[in-house]
Amino acid sequence: MRPGIDLTDKRVLVVGLARTGVAVSLFSAAYGASVTATDLRPETQLGDSVEKLRAAGVKLELGGHTPARFLEHDLIVLSPGVPAHLPAIEVARARGIPVWSEIELAWRFLRGKLVAITGSNGKTTTTALVAHILKTARIPTLVGGNIGVPLLSLVEYSEDATVTVAEVSSFQLEGIEAFRPDVGVLLNLTPDHLDRHASFEEYADAKTRMFENQLERDAAVLNADDPEVTRRLPSRPQPYWFSRKKRVAQGVFLQDRQIVFRHYDEEIPLARLDEITLRGAHNVENVLAACAAAYLAGADPASIAAGVKSFQGVEHRLEFVATIGGVEYYNDSKATNVDAAQKAIEAFPNRLVVILGGKDKGSPYTPLREPLKQHARLVILIGAASEKIAADLADVVPVERAGSIDRALDVARAHAHPGDVVLLAPACASFDQFENYEHRGRTFKELVALLEHHSASAPATASAPKG
Repeated sequence: MRPGIDLTDKRVLVVGLARTGVAVSLFSAAYGASVTATDLRPETQLGDSVEKLRAAGVKLELGGHTPARFLEHDLIVLSPGVPAHLPAIEVARARGIPVWSEIELAWRFLRGKLVAITGSNGKTTTTALVAHILKTARIPTLVGGNIGVPLLSLVEYSEDATVTVAEVSSFQLEGIEAFRPDVGVLLNLTPDHLDRHASFEEYADAKTRMFENQLERDAAVLNADDPEVTRRLPSRPQPYWFSRKKRVAQGVFLQDRQIVFRHYDEEIPLARLDEITLRGAHNVENVLAACAAAYLAGADPASIAAGVKSFQGVEHRLEFVATIGGVEYYNDSKATNVDAAQKAIEAFPNRLVVILGGKDKGSPYTPLREPLKQHARLVILIGAASEKIAADLADVVPVERAGSIDRALDVARAHAHPGDVVLLAPACASFDQFENYEHRGRTFKELVALLEHHSASAPATASAPKG
């Protein structure tokens, strides 16, 4: 039984008014809470959400936070973009005021099962694939969390038979108290968000909070090939491993090009390796994890096979955009850290022109040296991290500084030859030049579409007369 919370007359402070903060404010007000929402941005930058919030009776404090206000509430809910260790928040915690993330509040109201997926890379693809498989199996399925739809927005649609599949981030897991998924998935652990977390250990600790409230009847799906995951084995839930390199005692592995689920002595074929439509070895891992989670959530083997075969991937994740003049263009704007960029680069054999850069997240770019040496013939740099990336990479691969993404495509067009691949895999956050990675990816695709249009409409070059 989940611990409930009666929001009637509760004084709730919502910190941060991006998509999640707006959802929390409107939900809490609808359930009878007295809600105050605060954001550092002025009203002019918040769009039409201000009108909706005021209409719902939410009090607004914009253009800054008043520290004393944090101590006047019964519950504080932080948006994912708000640092969890702001001084005013730490004081509130010391006074015993609960400080939650949105997923903690949502979990207390959601009905049915919850499959929660986290990791440094692959979360969105795996979340989307699990949901796709469950829908293929005709299981009532909702999908949300860090993938774009706040969990609170799904509460009214959830029923006892529903399976909710949620992508959850380290920022969201920092703020849990009793949050407990029926199936928790940890895909991998590599350095990320070190501009926000004090250390890799702090980041990894936030990720593994996924399992801290699970019971023995719950499942933990874990990457057997990732040493940072295997050394953080949770104690209470049933572990189910996934591996593309070896047979596992319990979980999912590859055998004779089949994806096999093993439970005790029973081995159940789930899908064929050659039916995976996604590019890259890292996506094989994502598929294995998704198969394990979907099976544990109730999907039958035939539906898992059909779901894997019919899944075409998600936007901004190694997304094919166009072929122009024999050059292929791929959008992996979701490669917002070094490890994700490395996996994207390694998904192609060679002849890459790679666009890197954006807002630095505190990790070195040196892990990209060997993959770029093997796979790329040119790196084009954009954004605020350009000089740091150049310092780490310029002696192993030719580097050109473009500054902006439109200029990067001009440089790529000038240098790419038929048979080459132009890959946007930034290894950085997007916030120096874009609203988010989706905005960056859409901009890239729009610019490629313009390039394709101009290429198609350009007159063919006449051959010189012989003689």
